[in-house]
Amino acid sequence: MAKAEARVVLSNKMGLHARPSTQIATTAGRFAAEIQITKDEMEIDAKSVLELLMLAAECGSELHITADGDDAAEAVLALVAVVESRFGEIDVDA
Repeated sequence: MAKAEARVVLSNKMGLHARPSTQIATTAGRFAAEIQITKDEMEIDAKSVLELLMLAAECGSELHITADGDDAAEAVLALVAVVESRFGEIDVDA
């Protein structure tokens, strides 16, 4: 089986809250590969919104994305793109 990995840094102001977690889980769910995300020492299933929320990842947190399966490379690229898009959020200071 193919393996792929990447490191990304959260740059959206609110970090990994419910909506970004849902975007990651939905994107990961499109792929057959097993996909994990690690922050510090905690590794979770990227297809689970609840596990993503348990990471408590704030702006500036580094996430390590790993995937194992036939579509692993495509899965990692798609997840990196979601994170780098800042989940479509526009940071506005009130």
